[in-house]
Amino acid sequence: MKRIMVDTVQILRRGPQVLNEDTGVYEPGPDVIVWEGLGAVFAAGGPGMVMSLAGQAYQDDTHDRYRLLSPLEAPLASRDDCLRVTNATTDPGLLGRVWRVLDISDANTLAVVRTTWMDETTQQVSWA
Repeated sequence: MKRIMVDTVQILRRGPQVLNEDTGVYEPGPDVIVWEGLGAVFAAGGPGMVMSLAGQAYQDDTHDRYRLLSPLEAPLASRDDCLRVTNATTDPGLLGRVWRVLDISDANTLAVVRTTWMDETTQQVSWA
């Protein structure tokens, strides 16, 4: 595991809204780090293709699909959590990029590592 998971990653979740007393409006609070530890980010193939119909109940397939491999002790990421790499051991191109979790992390009886499917957003981690 330690030969594959050589980067440090953070799983982030939207923080609770905070009241702006000057405007009286609730605004997004700071992001909460759900987990930080070893991980590995891999591209998981090229763009998918989904036929889109007006009013469909599901989202189109992602164009930039990736997988996060993390230790089993890492918590399950939830849909719409975000991930960022804070320390890239071999590829500095991972730094500064942000991925959105597409679905709850996989859990299996015979699992060796945890797999989380993601979509690259490459934007600031802020849900403002």
